[in-house]
Amino acid sequence: MRLGTSSPLWYASAEEWAANQVKLGCAAVVFPVQSNEPESKIEEYKTAADRARLTIAEVGIWRNALSPDPAERKKNMDYCVEQCRLADHVGARCCVNVAGAFGPVWDGAYKENFSSEARKETVSMVREIIDRANVKNTFFTLEPMPWMIPTGPDDYLKLIEEVDRDRFAVHMDVFNMINSIDRYFNAEEFVDECAEKLGTLIKSCHLKDVHLGETFTVRLEECAPGQGEFPIRHYVERMNEIDPDMPMILEHLKKDEDYFKYMDYLKEELHGLYKTV
Repeated sequence: MRLGTSSPLWYASAEEWAANQVKLGCAAVVFPVQSNEPESKIEEYKTAADRARLTIAEVGIWRNALSPDPAERKKNMDYCVEQCRLADHVGARCCVNVAGAFGPVWDGAYKENFSSEARKETVSMVREIIDRANVKNTFFTLEPMPWMIPTGPDDYLKLIEEVDRDRFAVHMDVFNMINSIDRYFNAEEFVDECAEKLGTLIKSCHLKDVHLGETFTVRLEECAPGQGEFPIRHYVERMNEIDPDMPMILEHLKKDEDYFKYMDYLKEELHGLYKTV
């Protein structure tokens, strides 16, 4: 597999960006340029990644394409389409967003997120993005979340069947699906279930950790790798079996220094499993 981070680190040019990623031990990257930026800049960073032999794992969206506000929803849908086209152009393995929230917080937890209307609109949204973007070299994916669809492998498979588009695939964030005490304590079995059911549909993965808090009631907290109890090596081994070039992207750390620290931890913990460029 190919390690990467969600942070572009500090950089002053495309070449420095790519060089910093390689120096950190990355063989995969999240593309740091957006579709609304100059074409010349997009080409510069694509070329830098290609020259450094860095796999472009993801182009992110991170906007609510199901916003309750019609104007905001249209704006976000258009952005989704353009980000997908960007991912297709730069050869990213996937373009990724969350399904969206039926409330004021773009990725918030609401009961309405699980309504029949939410599912219907999610299916319609994914179809529209894929059809309008007309991608050939990438896949549109939804990152699982604890409080919006899809919340597990069966739900993801059902959604793929409902969407019925060849360019809809899976972004794997198994940590976001640890939303019950059963999945927390049986994490290896849950990883196996995800690998067996979703298999080659998985195009890119996130890396972090999960910690069970000591106060009532159940508190499952996202944390840096090694600060929780999740079987990270088992997770990576199963994803590596699916694809030896699978990107595993370390995310949600606050400072570049944290990425240096936890990449060092991952390189030690995952010795023999990851590729370098």
